[in-house]
Amino acid sequence: MIHLLSYIHWNPSPEVFHIGGLAIRWYGLLFASGFFFGYFIMLKFFKKEGIEVEKLDTLTTYMVFGTVLGARLGHCLFYEPAWYLSHPIKIFEVWEGGLASHGAALGIMLAIWIFGVRNKLTFLWTIDRVVIVVALAGMFIRMGNLMNSEIFGHITTLPWGFYFLRAANPAEALDPRHPTEIYEALCYLVIFVFLWRLYYVKNGKPEPGLVFGLFLILIFGVRFFIEFLKEPQVGFEQGMLLNMGQLLSIPLISLGIYLVYRARLMAA
Repeated sequence: MIHLLSYIHWNPSPEVFHIGGLAIRWYGLLFASGFFFGYFIMLKFFKKEGIEVEKLDTLTTYMVFGTVLGARLGHCLFYEPAWYLSHPIKIFEVWEGGLASHGAALGIMLAIWIFGVRNKLTFLWTIDRVVIVVALAGMFIRMGNLMNSEIFGHITTLPWGFYFLRAANPAEALDPRHPTEIYEALCYLVIFVFLWRLYYVKNGKPEPGLVFGLFLILIFGVRFFIEFLKEPQVGFEQGMLLNMGQLLSIPLISLGIYLVYRARLMAA
């Protein structure tokens, strides 16, 4: 075993504080932060392009429901379908954990499509702007995973390896591991800045689908490669060449390539 003093000992409480019998958790606070900051960024986009602010309030409501429902159903159906289908009431127990980013992506797309139909805004116009703040939200969510000591990587000898002392499986706390939550969070932050700057370089008028396509390529490309460093999330991933997260990323990356190609043709 590698000497315990060589690496970072990670042992924060997942709870920020208590109010009576209610515990405020870091994950929930950071998850909500994505929506909070995202709202004000979207507000700037709406004002810049002369869209009624009232529509943003409606869009935010759609986004909250689309994100949470999509992420929860994605986890239940992509990762543990047999167990959840035999215990359907457990699907509603979101507080016990289990959210999937690929499910969130599908939920967001469906919510935006419904919003667009009802508010006379095209799907691509809306999602090209929404995904900018989704990248930022992804950073907050991965930091929430870090505070929960979950979704970390394989054993490493690198000096920034973390001993996740609160790991759900005590055996996984015995060796330093890749802090893959931090790797992803930093990548998502860079992607957010890149997409945000692209929006303004295009003076708020990017080719339809360009920002969305780049988002899919970059976010799920990062996810695909960092998955090689992660521990399996569920038992059936043991021994798989590509895990479920990688398999689900491939069609989204492919869609992103098509959208960027289509946008470039329109700009030519």
